[in-house]
Amino acid sequence: MLEVGKKAPDFALEDSEGNVRHLSDYLGKKVVLYFYPKDNTSGCTKQACSFGKLYPQFEQYNTIIIGISKDSVASHKGFIEKYQLPFVLLSDPEAKVMSQYGVWQEKSMYGRKYMGTVRSTYLIDENGIIVKALEKVKATDNPVEMLEVVKNEI
Repeated sequence: MLEVGKKAPDFALEDSEGNVRHLSDYLGKKVVLYFYPKDNTSGCTKQACSFGKLYPQFEQYNTIIIGISKDSVASHKGFIEKYQLPFVLLSDPEAKVMSQYGVWQEKSMYGRKYMGTVRSTYLIDENGIIVKALEKVKATDNPVEMLEVVKNEI
């Protein structure tokens, strides 16, 4: 994970419509940047839907939400439409941004080692500085936890 107090690395990734988005596009707003393993899986769906439900409250604090996974642009488009998600999902198929942010790591399941996304969340301030970094978050708790962090940053 990247350290609190450091400048968040900028990136250029495609959203669900194929438009390239940069972190720097959101200077002047707080950004909850969350990394998750896969669209349409149980935990990831709960996390995304909870962020979606709380989105109006995040907006009250000048905060936007961006989710990043390795899923394709088409997968993100379907996921957003299926659950009516009001925020941006970005596609990082080669895990370049996930590697930059330290969330693409070796994992182990049933004795098998593989590379995967560690569910993690950053809060980035209006100037692009990391003010909170949470690793191995619980999908169901993370959105509420992040809303509390945002409220306390004011």
